[in-house]
Amino acid sequence: MRHPVILAITGASGAPYAVRLLQQLVHHRVPTWLIVSGHGFRLLSTESDIPDLASLRAHVGAEGFDAVVTVFDDNDRGASPASGSARSSGMVICPCSMGTVSAIAHGSSRSLVERAADVALKERRRLIVVPRETPLSLIHLENLAQITRAGAVVMPAAPGFYHRPASIAELVDFMVARILDHLDVEHTLGRRWASGTTALDTELE
Repeated sequence: MRHPVILAITGASGAPYAVRLLQQLVHHRVPTWLIVSGHGFRLLSTESDIPDLASLRAHVGAEGFDAVVTVFDDNDRGASPASGSARSSGMVICPCSMGTVSAIAHGSSRSLVERAADVALKERRRLIVVPRETPLSLIHLENLAQITRAGAVVMPAAPGFYHRPASIAELVDFMVARILDHLDVEHTLGRRWASGTTALDTELE
């Protein structure tokens, strides 16, 4: 059985990415350890009208959510994601605030999200960080470089346009598809590039 994926949602703009990613993990029955920071819930409320965990569960689908998702309190630094002995398939922080990036870069794990990221790096597990900030200061850039050197994959929430998206949902799916690829989760979002063509002609199977 596959080890769980840790999904953390923090306070950077980009709630639709987080919700869609969680929907896909649930849809594909991927065991998921979910951590939402206090600012993450504020973000979900502001951008997606999801004010609390009950609303998120209902939005994703209660039956599927309950089947694969385990929720942890961000204040519980003694929870399973805080320990290297608790095996996982890696971690995604989507979206990831620059404050969280800074804490990871400097090892100052004050919350479960930050501690879980610290564990992912020390155990040499995949850590995918999806920041959404613009413009970037030199401090931001140096912190992102630091976590990249430590082994993280920095995947800015910067969807492409060569597939000619016609909706916000298609832009969101572009990013979620890339995250799922890095988690080795098969999916049917969007199209893949076909060599020798001028467009994305190959549908995902």
